[in-house]
Amino acid sequence: QVQLWESGGGLVQAGGSLRLSCGASGRIFSIKAMGWYRQAPGKQRELVATATIDGSTNYADSVKGRFTISRDIAKNTVYLQMNSLKPEDTGVYYCNAKLSLSSTSPDYNYWGQGTQVTVSS
Repeated sequence: QVQLWESGGGLVQAGGSLRLSCGASGRIFSIKAMGWYRQAPGKQRELVATATIDGSTNYADSVKGRFTISRDIAKNTVYLQMNSLKPEDTGVYYCNAKLSLSSTSPDYNYWGQGTQVTVSS
């Protein structure tokens, strides 16, 4: 019933920018945090950036100073502004949301299907 949608991926040249968007839809009681993870070919999935309901953010060391995560709480949407992109940023980017479906249910992590980001040299 809960679904995450992602958009904004594409092909860009090194040094360029992309803006990813992710929204959660369905009957959601509350969202505790939303964020982005990525998986490069032949590598494990890794954290890129997260944002919690209280405004705290967390970034991977490799993207600090280049990426910015932001959120629109009213629209259950999170964004990732990616600047100064490098070829090593290439991968599938997955949206993640930590949410609950009712006041009595536990929090659970939901995942989007992923959007491809390719940075050429």
